[in-house]
Amino acid sequence: MSKKSDGAGGSTTLVTTMATTGGLLLLRKGLAAAWKKVTGRVPPTDFTDPKVTLPEALAWGVATGIIVETARFFIVRSTMRRPADESAKSS
Repeated sequence: MSKKSDGAGGSTTLVTTMATTGGLLLLRKGLAAAWKKVTGRVPPTDFTDPKVTLPEALAWGVATGIIVETARFFIVRSTMRRPADESAKSS
């Protein structure tokens, strides 16, 4: 079970979930396009393919992990932030 944060309603959680999902889908598409432009190959998504090398798979995993999680952090923080005047009213 998760704890509800102070005053965070269901609509805030829904907005955060929607923004995170949409933002990350767009980010992964952009990251895949950048990978293809830099390497000339499609991103390694099928690890059973013998053409995918270990360094390539590791580089893709590290790049997507760092970029996606950093973006997710900022998306959640920006959607969960309440204006200062609104938090003062609730006290």
